[in-house]
Amino acid sequence: MSTSAHTSITAPAPAGIQLTDLSIGTRARVISVSAADGTTPVELGRRLAELGFLPGEAVRIVARGLMARAPIAVRIGTGTFALRLFEAACIRVCPEQTQPA
Repeated sequence: MSTSAHTSITAPAPAGIQLTDLSIGTRARVISVSAADGTTPVELGRRLAELGFLPGEAVRIVARGLMARAPIAVRIGTGTFALRLFEAACIRVCPEQTQPA
């Protein structure tokens, strides 16, 4: 019996990484926006969606605060937003592969 005959039709979507784990300047695409844990309010996901953090959108971190818990500056579309770390942790992204010049 061949094991290749039992391939899964519904493969799970790539998990990606949290936006907070992205390096400064690295381009990525938003995969999803969801609560990082059970204590994050549902309204936060709605607010992030209103700002433009939607699946498929290009995003990159442009700056980080000097202190460990300082907000990060994130560029999405034509806007730049300061996000607190717990907000950015709700956004899962997939880093884009750089194209050789």
